[in-house]
Amino acid sequence: MIYAKEFFDLQLQFARRVSELGAMPLQVALLDYTNLYVRFVGDRQFDGDDPIWSTYLAGFRGEVDLGDWTYRFYLHRPHRVQPPSVIATFGCFAYAMGKPGQIRLHFHNTDGHRHGPLSAERSASRLSELTSLVHHVRSQQVAVKEVAGVSWLYNLTAYRRLFPESYAASATVAENRFRNMPLWGQFLNRHGGIRKDAVTAFARRVSDRTTMDELAQCFPLQPLAVSAPIEAFFEFYAQNPAARFGG
Repeated sequence: MIYAKEFFDLQLQFARRVSELGAMPLQVALLDYTNLYVRFVGDRQFDGDDPIWSTYLAGFRGEVDLGDWTYRFYLHRPHRVQPPSVIATFGCFAYAMGKPGQIRLHFHNTDGHRHGPLSAERSASRLSELTSLVHHVRSQQVAVKEVAGVSWLYNLTAYRRLFPESYAASATVAENRFRNMPLWGQFLNRHGGIRKDAVTAFARRVSDRTTMDELAQCFPLQPLAVSAPIEAFFEFYAQNPAARFGG
């Protein structure tokens, strides 16, 4: 999926405001307060000296329109769907290894159905995918005892209903996620375009704020960190009839 230019323009606007209020170079704000590094480089090392990142920054010297340069640079980079750390993918869900004994869930819309991936009409498919995922973990990752995740999606009832109650109930705000899609993804629709109302409201808030702390509160939805024992997942999907078939 290729994301719209407006998604990058929004992050550039935020980085400029961070640079102003935080009294830091724009290059630092772009690295630490946007998702650009991940989109361009593809890893999560956030190495300011990475050759790809350095090439992007070098374009500042000759470019009049930073937005155009940023988007052209993005279009020439591979568009990775999942982080390179992902172990296995099941439809819209994938998992990577976290700390010892833990897996971390990832979600990416790969459902081309006319209904949205989190719609009631597609919930059986999502449950089926998650059931397959945890069964795979049980057979292939026997040391895993816990499932964890971080995303703005955990604010949504349509997403939370796919998981055990104890998992959703554990949610706490994950702060300082400015570099990651678990924060920025809330501005995208399922086709890679922007959610215009959310973007407009966010941009207005950003321009009005006068401190760094206030900037962090501009996001409509905060990313939430969740976790629960994997046994809760086994029990939940075993008891949920919708998890036994695709919708």
